[in-house]
Amino acid sequence: MRTRLITVLAVTTLMVTGVSACSSTSASDDKGFAAGDGSWSRVPADKREPAPVLTGKNLDGKEISTADAKGKVIVLNVWGSWCAPCRHEAPALVKATGRTKDVAVFYGINTRDLDPGPAQAFSRAFDITYPSFYDPDGAMLLKFSELPPKAIPSTLVIDRKGRAAARFLGEVSTATLVQAINDVAKESQ
Repeated sequence: MRTRLITVLAVTTLMVTGVSACSSTSASDDKGFAAGDGSWSRVPADKREPAPVLTGKNLDGKEISTADAKGKVIVLNVWGSWCAPCRHEAPALVKATGRTKDVAVFYGINTRDLDPGPAQAFSRAFDITYPSFYDPDGAMLLKFSELPPKAIPSTLVIDRKGRAAARFLGEVSTATLVQAINDVAKESQ
């Protein structure tokens, strides 16, 4: 029970910090979450730190792991079904998935959805075919010390060596994400 309380407090602190550090979008139904400002960071190859290997349950309760994508570029997108910018960004991610399928593997990290039903409906509505970790309490997000996802949505690009290479805070466009993925894929071949 004590561990659960500490986790909840840590996630709450992360979310409060994210809300104060990030701007909000102007849509009226976007209240109550940290929205990124569209900025992104790229880490030079010689300065990268290992990203955590994520293992957990997907939206259907089946075990998944980023270890299954070893040797490929991994793209992690943090999202929630309640998040308007996530809904707006979803088609761009689907397009980026198709355009980089030979070099990258996508995973979602669904957070703050207390029931997997809305997240499953979101994935069906936007025809998202890549798996998403079900992380209702945000505990998975706490595993990131290098380039932590500080907003919802956030997207992380992990290089072929398993190191955090880039982070997007807020919505990302198809073109920008595809370019970042291809750049990271080329450098680590």
